[in-house]
Amino acid sequence: MEENHLFPVFFKLNRLHTLVVGGGNIGHEKLNAMLQNCPDANITVVATWFLPEVEALAQKHHTITLIQKEFSCGDMIGKSLVIAATNDKELNYTIWEKAKCSKVLINVADTPELCDFYLGSIVQKGNLKIAISTNGKSPTVAKRLKQVLQEAIPDTLDEVLNKLQVIRDRLKGDFAEKVKQLNKITDVLVQEKEKEQ
Repeated sequence: MEENHLFPVFFKLNRLHTLVVGGGNIGHEKLNAMLQNCPDANITVVATWFLPEVEALAQKHHTITLIQKEFSCGDMIGKSLVIAATNDKELNYTIWEKAKCSKVLINVADTPELCDFYLGSIVQKGNLKIAISTNGKSPTVAKRLKQVLQEAIPDTLDEVLNKLQVIRDRLKGDFAEKVKQLNKITDVLVQEKEKEQ
């Protein structure tokens, strides 16, 4: 049976520099996804033209730079991540080749076999963030799971997380002892669920 062997990570996009190639609908979608998660993401968008919505995002977020021109190798310099977001498969493949030569991680929209990483569906409740991946098989299923989890996780969970941080900061002992104490404290969360079932 095939398994998902992706290693989930959460990038601090305000500390990295992301290149998005494409200023149309796909570029707008990817840009939106990043900004919803990190409003001060450091992003350069290179395209021969831009949707008005992309221009509006750039005006709203001072960390976005729009460069109106054709993609070139030099656009990769100093970038940590690249997203090829054009509807031109040949151009996307060229961007992928240049990213591989430059040793820059790349996501090619709608082409899982050319992706080093995926932009998964995200569920967020305050400080809790859950990323959902179907290993590129079905973004629609990921979207549906996102809806289910968004409704199932209470909005008050962020309050619980904040209180647990205060408790964690007050605990004494080494890491293992703190984990043991926190497990004991949070057992009540699991026990209540078990009683309901």
